[in-house]
Amino acid sequence: MLQPILRFSKKTKDEKIDWLVANYLNNDKNSKNVLKQYWNNDKKLQKLHDGFIENTVSNYYLPFAIAPNFLINKELFAIPMVIEESSVVAAASNTAKFWLERGGFKTEVISTTKNGQIHINFYGDDLAIQTFFSETKSILIDSISEIEKNMKKRGGGLLDIILINATDSLEGYYQLHCTFETSDAMGANFINTCLEEIAKTLENTSKLHTDFILKNTFPEIVMSILSNYVPECLVKAQVSCPVEEMSANGMEGKTFVSKFIRAIEIAKIDKRRAVTHNKGIMNGIDAVILATGNDFRSVEAGIHAYASKNGNYTSLTNAKIENGIFIFSIEIPLAIGTIGGLTGLHPLVNFGLSLLQKPSAKKLMQIIAVAGLAQNFAALRSLVTTGIQRGHMKMHLANILNNLVVTQSETEKTLAYFKDHTITHSSVANFIKQLRK
Repeated sequence: MLQPILRFSKKTKDEKIDWLVANYLNNDKNSKNVLKQYWNNDKKLQKLHDGFIENTVSNYYLPFAIAPNFLINKELFAIPMVIEESSVVAAASNTAKFWLERGGFKTEVISTTKNGQIHINFYGDDLAIQTFFSETKSILIDSISEIEKNMKKRGGGLLDIILINATDSLEGYYQLHCTFETSDAMGANFINTCLEEIAKTLENTSKLHTDFILKNTFPEIVMSILSNYVPECLVKAQVSCPVEEMSANGMEGKTFVSKFIRAIEIAKIDKRRAVTHNKGIMNGIDAVILATGNDFRSVEAGIHAYASKNGNYTSLTNAKIENGIFIFSIEIPLAIGTIGGLTGLHPLVNFGLSLLQKPSAKKLMQIIAVAGLAQNFAALRSLVTTGIQRGHMKMHLANILNNLVVTQSETEKTLAYFKDHTITHSSVANFIKQLRK
C-alpha cells in the first residue's frame, strides 16, 4: 500500500526519481532512463533549469520553431513559436507570406494599464469608510514610495487608487482598485508587493480612525492580489486589401471574403463555435508567449474573459468590407513583459527576444497580437475553402509515420500516396502494412 512521503523536496533529484520508480512505476528502470535522457549534459545549464520550479526531475521539451516573413508596421520579423500542435507554425508562415504581398500587418497599442485589488470586509457605515479613504488616500500612496522608486525611473508606478462599494453584490464587500503602469515588465510581483503594503497601511491606519473606534467596526483585509483581467491593457492588429485580391485556395476573392465574414459572424453569436474559433487564435498567441518567457495562463485567462466582456462569449476577431476593402482585425488585452522573470534567465527566451530585436513590451504586444490574427486567418481560410483537416492531417502524417517507425523508402511511398488520399491513423497504418507484405 502506498504511503505519503515526507520531505520529498529535500531529496536529491536521483532520490526523487528512485522513489517514484519504486512506488508508482513498478520498478521499471526504463522510466528512469526516459527522465535522464532529457537531462542537459551541461551541468550548469541543467542546474539553471532545475531552479525554475520545485521538485524538478527532468526537462520537458517542446519544439522551438520560427515563422518568418511577418511584415508588421513595415518592419520584417521572424517570429519564434513554441508549440507541439502540428500545422500551427506552417499556418502562421503561410499567412505571413500571404499578407507580405498585400501590405502586411498594421498594429497599435491602445493602452497599457494593469490593475490589482485589495479585497475588504466592512460591515459598518458606508460614509465612515468613504471618509476614511478620502482622508488616508495620500498616506496609502506614500506607503509604497520605496517599492516603486525603480519602477518610476522606468516610467511606471502606481497610477491611482479608488474605493469601490460592492455591497450590492456581496454583503460587506469593498475593494481598493489600484491601477499601475509597469513599463517593460509584466509586473506581477511588483503589483502584488505594492498591494500588500497598501493593505497593511490601510489596516494599521484604520485602527486609529475615530469613526471605526467609536463603533468598534474596522475594515478587514481579505486578500490583496493583481488581476489577470486587463481590459485597459489593449493592443489591436489588422490586415486589409481590396476584395478582388483576396482569392484563396482556388476560390475567387468576392466569394472567399463573403464566406470568411460569415464564419466570423457565426463565431460572434454561437458560443460553441466561438470557443474553438478563439482557441485557434490562442494557438498563435500562446506559442509566442512561451517562446518569449511570458505567462500563457494569465494571458489565456484575461483574453477569454475579454471575449465575454459584454455578457456573452464571442469571437475575438472582426471582419468587414468598407468601400471595396476587406478588413480583418483583432483587439485583445495583453499583460506581458520583456524584462524580469524567465526573460533574463532562460537562454532560449533570451534568443527569442534577441531574434525579435529586443522589443519593448509594447512592441511584443503587437507581435503577439499579429500571431493570433494570422493563426485565425489561416484557420478560417481553410475552413471556408478546402476544410481544416486537409492541411492539418498533412502535417500530422509525419507524426503518424514516426509512431509507426517506418523506413525512408516507406516514408517516401506513403507521402506520395497520401497526396491524393484521405489521411487517418488507420489508413496510414493499413498502407504501411500493405507495403510490408
